[in-house]
Amino acid sequence: MKNCIAAIDMGTNSFHLIIVQVKRDGSFKIIDREKEVIRLGYHKGKNLDYISEGEIEKAIDILNDFNKIAKFYGAEIRAVATSAVREAKNKDEFTARVLDATGIFVEAIKGVKEAELIYLGVLKALNLRNSRLLCIDIGGGSTEFLLGDQGTSVFAESVKIGAVRLSKRFFPDYHLSPERIDMCERFISEKIYSKSDLHSHHQFDYAIGSSGTIIAAASIIHFRKYNKFAKSLNGFMFTDKELFRLTEDVLKCPSPVDRLSIEGMEVKRADIIPAGLLILRKTFEVFDIDEITVSENALREGIIIETIRKQDEHVVISV
Repeated sequence: MKNCIAAIDMGTNSFHLIIVQVKRDGSFKIIDREKEVIRLGYHKGKNLDYISEGEIEKAIDILNDFNKIAKFYGAEIRAVATSAVREAKNKDEFTARVLDATGIFVEAIKGVKEAELIYLGVLKALNLRNSRLLCIDIGGGSTEFLLGDQGTSVFAESVKIGAVRLSKRFFPDYHLSPERIDMCERFISEKIYSKSDLHSHHQFDYAIGSSGTIIAAASIIHFRKYNKFAKSLNGFMFTDKELFRLTEDVLKCPSPVDRLSIEGMEVKRADIIPAGLLILRKTFEVFDIDEITVSENALREGIIIETIRKQDEHVVISV
């Protein structure tokens, strides 16, 4: 196929691939997508700061598979890595081995850049370009916050709190206790309040949530409300009360197996969802959020938009 681009989002918890076909006006449509779960930095070291040999090999296997899909469409690949790779002590070794084994050059971007690309994806997903948005993206290794006003970033922050990172630190066997939960909550508060831009005095029209934890929470809340899974969660809204109720229900389940009793719970997220929900609940409290809107677009769509713009500076993509 002509005019195809592949974006690979190399997150801490999972790798995502999307293939898009770009139209003459610079717009695009997604024609294929893949996702593989991988926990980078989890098996060695204390703070997601070292990618193990097994993780490197698994990453290479996944990227080789993604490469085959991209070649099928004749798509140019852009691969972007986030928290686990940018913080890894062996980042250079990891990216060099990936390049040697797959031919894929990996960009390890900073957290603020990640937040800005997520914002581009969000604007593409939701018809809210003329609004003031607080964007929240909870990943495996970090959480990105961005306040955007009519397409322009007012501030962007990346905080080293993510569902995988905090699970490793406070729930290493994925089992919960009141003491562990309390320590995790205090750590989240400390990290968020250490950033001067993160407080309750900001004015915004909508809070927007994207990626793993928020999508998972939205899916469960949708199931609770309608007794069925949503075909699409883009634009779905849930309230603070619905989130707090879900969080309490999850925290009452000591083990991942117990959490599977919650209807709508994703098997591959039952282990790390407590940490993610604790981050999200604290975020609601810090920014005084009473309702959040889901964006199914995030980093990978932002990668596509920026890549198209770089290819043709004259193209203005409608977001």
